[in-house]
Amino acid sequence: MDPEFPWRALKAVVEVAGCAYLGQALVAAFAGSRRHENFVYQIFKILTKPIERATRFLMPKFIPDRHIPFVAFGILLWIWFFTIVMIWRIRQGV
Repeated sequence: MDPEFPWRALKAVVEVAGCAYLGQALVAAFAGSRRHENFVYQIFKILTKPIERATRFLMPKFIPDRHIPFVAFGILLWIWFFTIVMIWRIRQGV
């Protein structure tokens, strides 16, 4: 098995979740206060719900629930960056 495969798989999952967050934000920007009635927004919400649950579990309770999606997106960015570094290190033979 290719040593990059687990890192590439993790990177792909993180990219899908990150794109779901970006799509959710874009739909929310266009739909405004009626975003919860929007079908596409609800699909994005279903895709991001497991990430938000994991983030809520990891974060302290004093962080409000409305900030959890932003924290989750930030964590996804860091994981994405880390996977890119790991893939680069494997290719360099480090």
